[in-house]
Order: sequence, then structure tokens, then C-alpha cells
Amino acid sequence: MLYIAALIVALVLHWFGPLPILRAWVGRWLGAALLALGLAIVLWVAHTLRAGGTNVDPLLPTTAIVTTGLFRFSRNPIYVGLTLMYLGLTLVFNTWWGIVLLVPLLMTMHRGVVQREERYLEQKFGETYRQYRSRVRRYL
Repeated sequence: MLYIAALIVALVLHWFGPLPILRAWVGRWLGAALLALGLAIVLWVAHTLRAGGTNVDPLLPTTAIVTTGLFRFSRNPIYVGLTLMYLGLTLVFNTWWGIVLLVPLLMTMHRGVVQREERYLEQKFGETYRQYRSRVRRYL
């Protein structure tokens, strides 16, 4: 929801004060490519989580630490995918406002979502999660 909210704010700001990034056709093609890549990552990660026996929805309890698929390289690949989708849409809509809002969005995600999830996972899974955390990067 945070990504959607930031994109809506960017589009409203763009409506009142357009700040184009690139020529429209370049931004649309590049944006579509980033959007497709991000969507593919999110769908792959959702499939991996379900196959690993845990919930995709972050509001539901985690039932397992998944270490396969993209979770071998990133502890938060779904957020990486959502960020790529957000950047893709920013380029499709051709607005610098999306880039400007990316910094507070990522700070909010990091402090308000990722760090909270990490505390929860460490409390729930203990040493298993600490070992996984020591082997795999948080983002990229």
C-alpha cells in the first residue's frame, strides 16, 4: 500500500507541476521493461513463498523461513520487485516526482516494514533466522 500511496502522491504532484524525466516514448518503453521485471520478481517470490509453506501476505503470520529461489540472494526480494515496479510506473508516467518520493518511500519501507519484520522473524525463528540473515543480504 505504501508504494501505491507514493505513486498517487507523485501523480497528483505531476498534475499540478509536471516534471518530465525523458521523452515520453523512451520513458514508456524503459518503464514498461522495469514494470515487467518487477512484476515477474513479485510473482516468482509469491510462488516461492507458497511453495515454501508460508503466507505471502505480510499481515498474516510467517510459518517458515524460505531460503530458495530469489531468497538465496535477498531476504526481501518482493520489496525489490515492488520498487522496480514503482520505478517502472514512474517512468511510464514520466514524472520526476516519483523519483523524489522514492527516498522517503524506501526509508519508510526500511524502518517501518523491513526492520519490524526482521525483529518478528528473529523472535519467532531465533537462531535459524540469524544464520539465514548472516548469509543473505537484506536487499541486493
